[in-house]
Amino acid sequence: MLLESVYPPNTEAAMTQKRYIVKLTGEERTRLEGMLTRGKHLAATLTKVRILLMADVTGPEGGCTDAEICETLSLQKNRPEEVRRLFAEEGLERVLMRKKRKVPPVAPIFDGEKGARLTMLACSKPPKGHARWTLRLLADKVVELGIVERASHSTVGLALKKMNSSLT
Repeated sequence: MLLESVYPPNTEAAMTQKRYIVKLTGEERTRLEGMLTRGKHLAATLTKVRILLMADVTGPEGGCTDAEICETLSLQKNRPEEVRRLFAEEGLERVLMRKKRKVPPVAPIFDGEKGARLTMLACSKPPKGHARWTLRLLADKVVELGIVERASHSTVGLALKKMNSSLT
């Protein structure tokens, strides 16, 4: 849905030209209007829904300008264009759902092999002078053995909890 600009670049007319046009089907419009009146949805999702409904050229308003949308919804001036671009390039579902992260923000310290070694250590005999392994002892030992570079007792506890290990 990309429109070619008929204005030369760097003119005011080119700056106000919409590059992505929203044309909702009747079914899509009904679904979006239903989201505004029924159910629980994130505020950010509802804002995107309102932007799409206001920008729809087939709707009763005939498509509001970005400036009108920003004024009505109290948004930053580039937000309506971002939503229109996302709708034009990736579709309605992508606008309504957040993109899943491919990689977690922080890599897990104990992956499969390291977690298995931690479990084996927790199942082993505790050091002399101790009746059983504590999380702090395990954290110190996995660093000492070179299984991981660093680990806190809470990280060790979470790793053992995920493995359903109640040995400590």
